[in-house]
Order: sequence, then C-alpha cells, then structure tokens
Amino acid sequence: MKKLILFITLLSLAQFANGQKTKYSKKLSEKLNADEYGMKKYVLVLLKKGTNTSTDKAERDLAFDGHMKNIGRLAEEKKLVVAGPFMKDQMYSGLFIFNAESIEEAKEFTDTDPAVKAGYLEPEFHLWYGTAALQETVNIHKKIQKKNI
Repeated sequence: MKKLILFITLLSLAQFANGQKTKYSKKLSEKLNADEYGMKKYVLVLLKKGTNTSTDKAERDLAFDGHMKNIGRLAEEKKLVVAGPFMKDQMYSGLFIFNAESIEEAKEFTDTDPAVKAGYLEPEFHLWYGTAALQETVNIHKKIQKKNI
C-alpha cells in the first residue's frame, strides 16, 4: 500500500517535472487553492473489498449502480477529483481522491456511497499531497469521453 501511495505521488510530481517551462497563472493557482509548488492536500481513499460477499446479483447491481451515480454526483460537486477501479487486484477494488481538507470530511463523502453502505467496499483513508491541477481532471474527462460509464 505504501508503494502504491508513493507511486501515485511520484506520478503526480513527474507530470510537472518534465522540463517544460510554463507561465505561472496566479488566477488559476488561487482558483485551485495551490501552494507555491502548485500542490495541495487531498484525501486518498483506497477501496478495499468489503465484508459483504452476497451473491444476490440484483442487490449487488443496485449497490454498484448507486456507487457510479454517487461518483458522478461527487465529481460534479467538485468533491471528487479522481476515481477508478484497480485491475485484477485481490485486496483493493479502486480508489478515490477527494478534494477534502481532512479524513473526517472525506468520510462524509464515502458515507453517501451505496456500495460502501452495503459493505461491498471498505474505505481506507490517507492524507495525500499532490498537484492542485488534479481538480481539472473532471473537466478534461468530459471533453474526451464518448460514452458514459
């Protein structure tokens, strides 16, 4: 898990340390609440597989349909900046990166997730420091997405 968090942090920093010079935008920096390094605090949530192992397909489908709708709502509200599943992981299902100042605030967001409520997913919270530009991910995604998930 620590290796995963380190990897995500390094990936985030590498995006902006690739040698390209850009013009500083005070307006954008302030809009994104960036510090002098262009970074800010987030809450990284690793979604572990939960204790609910029900094989009721209708129940599971309902919970995960609600999970996806909740992701969309949180993204629209600018509370969620990144979300996605892990591929073929035995322990973890996916991750969230919340635009939150504290773990308590991020817990309020995950408490609205039907798959978490139903026990299919169990959140694990970590304070994380990454590029403030992540907040623009949702807007960029809308421009490249052909289909809704």
